[in-house]
Amino acid sequence: MIDSIQLFHSENKIEENGVKYLGEEISKCITLTSLSFDLSGNSIGDIDAEYLGEAISNCATLTCLDLNLSSNSIGDNGVGYLEEGISKCATLNSLNLNLVYNSFGVNGAKYLGEGLAKCATLTSLNL
Repeated sequence: MIDSIQLFHSENKIEENGVKYLGEEISKCITLTSLSFDLSGNSIGDIDAEYLGEAISNCATLTCLDLNLSSNSIGDNGVGYLEEGISKCATLNSLNLNLVYNSFGVNGAKYLGEGLAKCATLTSLNL
């Protein structure tokens, strides 16, 4: 049984299918409690963020999530997909989310706030 995963693929130019396949495999880890991603500088866009959001939403026992998605191309919709997935993690108590140098605006910030408001068990948040 896997309870913790750390992925560091910074600046590798992971393409859409790479993120899709990664998300599909992570979503199978239904007993995962800790997940750490560093996918900074990989040209990740809204569709890729949707794959990640879906994968995260399947990790129902997740308590600690660390996502570094800085220096990508995530827009408003991508942030919405991520937050939709994160908000389904009913046991999440620690979230570290780095979205610096992406392309979302006011609506993305709104989605982020709405999603975080649903995270009732959060005790530690770093944006």
